[in-house]
Order: sequence, then C-alpha cells, then structure tokens
Amino acid sequence: MNGPAVEHLRVRLAELHHALRGAVARQAEAAAVLTRPDLTPFCVTDEQVDALLDRVDAFAEGMTGPPSPARQAPESEQHLRRLAAARGVTLPLDALATRYGLSRDEQDALLLVAAPELDPGYERVYAYIVDNLNRRAPCVELLVTVIAEAPADRLALRRALGAAGRLRRYGLVRAAGDAPTELARELALGGGVFEYLLGWGGDVGILGHDPGEVTRPERWVASPFLEADRLTALGRALADGDVDVVGLWGCPADSQLDAAQALAAAAGRPLRRVTTGDADDLRTAAALNAILWLPTDGREDRADEPWASSGVPLCLTGATPWRPPRLLAARTYAELTIPPPGFPERRAMWSSAFPVLGEDVLADLAARYRMSGGELRAVAAVADTGARLSGGHPVTDHVEPAIATVTRGRSSGAVQSIIPRRGLADLVLPDAQLAQIEEIASAFRAWPRIAEAWGFARKTTTGGVKAMFTGEPGTGKTMSAEVVTGILGLELLKVDLAQVVSKWVGETEKNMEAVFRQAEDSHAVLLFDEADALFGKRGEVKQGTDRYANLEVGYLLQRLEASDGLIILTSNLKENIDPAFTRRFHFVVHFPRPSVAERRRLWHLAFPPEAPLAPDVDVDVLCRLDMTGAGITAAARTAALAAADAGSAAIGMRHVVRGVSRQFQREARLFRPAELGRYAELLTDNGSAHA
Repeated sequence: MNGPAVEHLRVRLAELHHALRGAVARQAEAAAVLTRPDLTPFCVTDEQVDALLDRVDAFAEGMTGPPSPARQAPESEQHLRRLAAARGVTLPLDALATRYGLSRDEQDALLLVAAPELDPGYERVYAYIVDNLNRRAPCVELLVTVIAEAPADRLALRRALGAAGRLRRYGLVRAAGDAPTELARELALGGGVFEYLLGWGGDVGILGHDPGEVTRPERWVASPFLEADRLTALGRALADGDVDVVGLWGCPADSQLDAAQALAAAAGRPLRRVTTGDADDLRTAAALNAILWLPTDGREDRADEPWASSGVPLCLTGATPWRPPRLLAARTYAELTIPPPGFPERRAMWSSAFPVLGEDVLADLAARYRMSGGELRAVAAVADTGARLSGGHPVTDHVEPAIATVTRGRSSGAVQSIIPRRGLADLVLPDAQLAQIEEIASAFRAWPRIAEAWGFARKTTTGGVKAMFTGEPGTGKTMSAEVVTGILGLELLKVDLAQVVSKWVGETEKNMEAVFRQAEDSHAVLLFDEADALFGKRGEVKQGTDRYANLEVGYLLQRLEASDGLIILTSNLKENIDPAFTRRFHFVVHFPRPSVAERRRLWHLAFPPEAPLAPDVDVDVLCRLDMTGAGITAAARTAALAAADAGSAAIGMRHVVRGVSRQFQREARLFRPAELGRYAELLTDNGSAHA
C-alpha cells in the first residue's frame, strides 16, 4: 500500500506547490509595495498605509461574495483511485476524508500541516509567506493564505480550522502552544496521522475522536413512546426556540441516550454530549447548532457551571429529576417523564430489532426481557455475527444465545450465577407440585400481558412473580428453582447471604439493593436460598438492634413489591417467614419427602447412563428406604467413590449400601439392617458396609 499512498501524496502536494508559489508571488508583490529600505524599519509611510487600506478594503468587499465552486480532482489523482480500487484498497487520504467528512480544502490544510514532516524546507517557505522568520510552523494564517484566495473562501476555511471544525474537533490536527490571535494559531498533526497518510498502517477509525459527538446508531430500535406526540412537540418547541431546556426523567442510564437522540431528531438538530463541563462544550454546540445533552444522575448544582448563562439548547436526562432553581429561573424549561416501556412497547422494539421473528416469539421475548434500545442493538449485532459465522443458519437460531451473551455474566461477590442445566425430566415431584412448577414459568411469561394489556397492573401493588418453596432439606427446592429458570431460558442468580447480611446499620439494605439491581439489569431469576435469615419474622423492639432488624425486613417488603422480575425464596420452615412476605407470594409450593414410587425414579436418575452399575443393585429394596432426592444423589456418589477406591469394575450393591450408610450418618439417623432385607449382611454393626 506504500506505493499508491506516497504517489497520491505526491500528486496532491504538487497541486499545493502551485498554490504555495502563488502565495509566495503575492507576498513578494505585497512586500515590494510595502518595503522602503530607508524608512520601513522606523515608520509606516503614507504610501504603505494607502496600500494596506486598499488591501483590507478589497478583502472586506469580497467577504459577502459567493464561495468558489468545489475544486475537482485532477485526472492523475482519479487514475490512482482506479488503480487502488482494482486492488481492493482505498488510498489513505481518501479513507481519512471519507471517515471524517473532510472537504478538499480541509484535506489540503491537513497536507500543509504534514509537509514539514517530509522536508524542513517547507518551514522557511511558510515563514516567508507570513512575513515572519520566527513563525515557521504551519498556522491558520498560512493555510488560509495558500488554500483560499477569495475573501469568502478564506472566511469559510477560517471556520473549518477553528476549534469546532472537523480537523481539530476530531484531533487530526491539534493546536500547538499559545497564540495572541486565532489567525496566528500554530497547528500540528494528531498522533498517527502522518504514518497513516504514508501508508505505513494504522486504523483510520482511531486516528480521530470527538468525545462529545453523539451519532445515531446504525441499528436504531424504534420505541413507540420515544416517537409519541408529546416528545415530538417538545423537540419542535426546542427547534423553534419556545423552550431551550428539556428534562427527560425516569430513564434508566442505558435508555437515556435513546431518549436524548429521539428529542434531537424531533428538533432536527445534531446532539452532543457534555464532556468537559465548561464553556467549551457550549461553544462547540453553538458552533454546530447542536443540542447539548447533559446526563444528570448524581450531579450537583454548582455556581460555576455555565448552563444558566447560555442560550444553547439543553437536554437533561436522568432516572430522577434534576432541577436547579438557578437554571430554571434563567432559561425556558419543559419536562417529560418517560415511563418504562410496557409490554406493547417492548414487543414493538423487539419487532424493530428482529422483523423476521414470528408474533408468538416476539411476544415471548417481550414478556421475558425488559431491554433498552442499546441492549437490543447489541443482541441484534451479536445474533447477526453468529448467523454469519455459522455458515447459513438463520438469525432466528442465534437470538437466545445472543441474549445470553449480552445479559449474563454480570456476577458479583454477592450472587452466584447459575446457568440451568437440568430440566423437568430431572425433577421428581408429586404431580401437584410438578404442575405448580410449570405454572410458575407460565405465569411469569403471561404476567406482562395481563398486567399491561388487560389492566391488572392497576389492581395490584406488586409486579413480577414471586414464589416460595418450603420443605425439608434435600426435597428439590433449589433444583426446582433451576428448572423454572431453565424453562424460561434465563439466568439464575443465587444470593450469597454471607456477602449480603452485614452487622453495620444500613449496609444490608445497600447490599440488597445492589443484588436486586443486578438481577434486573441481567434479566435474571433471583433465588434466596435458606431465606429465613433475611425474611424472618419481625419481633418486639426490646433493644436497639431489634429496631434495625425490623427496618431491614421493612425494606425487603418494599423492594420485593417493586421488582418486576421472578423472585424465588426457599425455606425449610414456612413458619419462620414473616407473614407479611407470605401474602406477597403468588405461589407457595410445599415439597414433601418423596414417596416409594418417586424414590424409585430418583435411584434410577442418581446413576448416570455411563456409570458401570452391577446387576446385583436392587432398586426395589433401595426405594423402600426413607431418603430425600439429595440424600439419594449423595449416596450414589459415595457408592461410586467406594467402588473406584476398591478397584472394582462396577458399582455393586455392597458399594451402594455403604453409600446409604454414610448418608444416614451424615443426617444423624439410625440405619437399621432390617431395612435392607436380605442385604442386611452387607451392613456391619458399626454402620459401615463390607468391602
């Protein structure tokens, strides 16, 4: 690529050399008129003043003239482009101009700034043109003198070379040092630009960056509310000057960009983000006729902030309103509270992101996931990539994996992320409990529709679905939570109570808020295993700590109601849970100890198909033992370890009896030999089986 790149620079520099010669000739002509060797060092003569006045008169007269037509590339340059295109490449200067929208004059300015890097002889030429040997670096005065002859063209180029122009705004050219006037401002290349122009490599996308620029994403996800009449009217009022500050409240952080962009689109203006927080942001926005976007969450009103004294249109966004009296008193202000998208809006957003999906699939996704426009764009991009890499599989096959990629894995020390791997076939429960487990998953899918489309949300203070599983240890409560999560295709976040509960006042509530927020951001099911410690009964206040413990319970009651997700609590004793929590649960499922028929199935499931099970393992006898599912699984694992330790080729009945015996010991239960029938001889008096 070096050859075409350097040849392209040679062609463009040859054109600029012609302009340099013209600038030198004009300077020589001006110097001949203005120079009097006998007087110039001491004074300005009458003749010189007249000549200078003629020059500035001519410039002032031409300021209002039409700009010159855009210059066309010479045939030699077009030939180079055709050669590069035949090789499937783009000339570096062309790639730079396309990426950052540079005009031909701006490209010439960039090359004049780069020229002294090629040959220091340019510096003395530059000094001659500006008539000052101490100013050898390229400056604004030099660039407008060489590139633009007509006054209107010079003014246009002056604007393009200003701080809000593309070259300096993107950092392709930077201001070097201080200058008494903007015309005398010296300029230097941004990092990596010179090497890129010569074809020495680099990424055109990272050569320049405007931190305040906000562009509309290629994958725009249409939200019906953001296109509503009220927001459109505010945008028009902003464009007409009827208001100059608009507050958009109620947006979570990842939805505020979409709201600000929708307002700017309605106003027909570009959008810029606050970066420095000072007057530079306002000056740049004013120069670009842009709306300045100010996210306000966590921001305090400071007297030194310039927002109140400016007339630049402002868009304020935040989860909660930010209304400094000083700002509202000085500006014309209007606001709009944006509610979270309901089921119809979410369905429309999913349809916008994935128009190929069927109506039933869209409804299911809208019910399970409350995603912002940014998250949906990420899901669509990941799904498209997966479809391309899979060699022809439709994008619909990659939606669920893409959702998992975007939403999951945001774990912290307070929760354990569990990816469900077991399904209904692995769950052994009585028919009534099994039906309730399936009903919980169905209810979570159906709730958004009946709450929003059917109006039931107005009849209840609780959102989402809450379920409580009670029963003895090992009866399948935690596993059922995993199964429900797997049916929904979500992630399960299991709360680590040791990381959440704190002895310090207020810390438990703070930790719990982070847990709830993480589950909502990850669109995950939240599991409180052994929930008695957090959701226990409130008691009479007899000492100071009782009051704070009751405050924790009160906070949990409020937070449980506010959550729109699926929350599952497990408890060994339902009686230990505060009744105020119990009445907030939509489902309370009691898990009994398994019956003989269920234990038979549990024993069959306890040994994987690959396990070498000996023919003498008598499941009919084993299923008569009163054991829970967790106990049976643990006994089978112990039996396998015993068989491997003994060097046995198969897991025999004697190994299973040993596993059962060990499990009874762990549960502090007496294991009577009579329970084994004809296998009683495998059990010794001390509770261990023969090897």
